[in-house]
Amino acid sequence: MKTAVITGSSRGIGFGLAKELRSRGFDVVVSGRGESSVTDAAKRLEESTDSGKVVPVACDVADPAAVQRLWDVAATELGSVDLWINNAGVARTVHPVVDLRPEWIVEMVTSNMVGTILGSRVAVRGMTSQGHGQLVNILGGGSDGKIRPGMTVYGSTKRGLRAFTDALVRETSGGPVRIASVSPGVVVTDGMIREAHELGPEGFARVRKAMNILADPVDDAVPPIVDMILANPKHGATLKRVGSFELGMRFAKGGKGRDVFAGTGV
Repeated sequence: MKTAVITGSSRGIGFGLAKELRSRGFDVVVSGRGESSVTDAAKRLEESTDSGKVVPVACDVADPAAVQRLWDVAATELGSVDLWINNAGVARTVHPVVDLRPEWIVEMVTSNMVGTILGSRVAVRGMTSQGHGQLVNILGGGSDGKIRPGMTVYGSTKRGLRAFTDALVRETSGGPVRIASVSPGVVVTDGMIREAHELGPEGFARVRKAMNILADPVDDAVPPIVDMILANPKHGATLKRVGSFELGMRFAKGGKGRDVFAGTGV
């Protein structure tokens, strides 16, 4: 497996995945909604290491034609697509539903749900045609069915993706495409920093200790995620970066000596 497409990879976890895969010899397609953002991401990847080809493709994952074009460009430029990771998503997790702007709700549902469904459809069709491939859907908070304050819409999209992925696994059983899902845990991304600012100094101070226990920087979180993906998991596997035992150990230590927000401005 040596070629990969990662949606939503101009920054955050997606960029980290692209960087890590490229360091392991993969040719990668990086994508995001903005032409300038994916061009900049490709430049940063090329500067980080001299291994692997980088192909930037602007793609709105909620646009069926754009998602199909993402596959077509990747297949043409790379020859085939061995790994497709549906990572693109948006989180607004600090406001109750009544305080969410309508456009935020639409953005979460279209990016998180519609984008992953369209990406899965295109990837399964393309990989079935070429005779091989691995599809990975990135889940997140709420996919386990637990209800958390501020995460009503975001959590609902991730719970829906859990159901969608489980159903897709059944539909594709016995075919040439392996499908897995990944729960990445809590990761310090640009989106989390944005939400920290939205909470304000006092609001964020109330959750900072817990976040220092739960969260990890992108560079720490991504390598074990890639390890799990490349370990050739069975069809339908659900992969968790941080298990219950590790979480228990973290809380027992109380986050002593950790400041995952150092240098982030919050």
